[in-house]
Amino acid sequence: MTAPRSDELPPLNPGPITRAELDAMPDDGRRHELLDGVLLVTPAPAPKHQRAVRRLSRLLEDACPDGLEVFFAPLDVALSDDTVLEPDVLVTRVADLTERDLPKAPLLAVEVLSPSTRRYDLLLKRSRYEAAGTPSYWVVDPDEPSVTAWELRDGVYAEAGRAIGDEALELTRPYPVRIVPAELVAPR
Repeated sequence: MTAPRSDELPPLNPGPITRAELDAMPDDGRRHELLDGVLLVTPAPAPKHQRAVRRLSRLLEDACPDGLEVFFAPLDVALSDDTVLEPDVLVTRVADLTERDLPKAPLLAVEVLSPSTRRYDLLLKRSRYEAAGTPSYWVVDPDEPSVTAWELRDGVYAEAGRAIGDEALELTRPYPVRIVPAELVAPR
């Protein structure tokens, strides 16, 4: 087999990927996000992950006041031209949405950890949401199970609370909600 000639190869983009390039990619059933121009592609989540997303979404939806809305992935949060994330769960003002996406920081972004995303969720995504001014960022670890919540204080995330197993975590931002981590992941 002979290698293709250079004039037969598609052009390579040597720099960071942009939102326009992300939008032009075919839908292959995987999750695609941009983080500082780097494409992140992750596999479909495991059942425990999906269970936590569904139950947390329901808790947040049941407590959600008028004017706010709860979404779960996939919904693009366009923090900049080179950073488009899809939090597992988010809360935003209805007025901030466009027909296409959320073009600004949500009031709350939640990531449910998985082996392929753990480091991104705890370090990189957290720092991008913090820099974008997202008031609340939560991380759910379905394996422990635990929930850790951070709130933006003077432009920096500070821990607002943490609960493990059957402990209850009472949070007030973006609105009052009570979470018991074990209840998010236990099969029925």
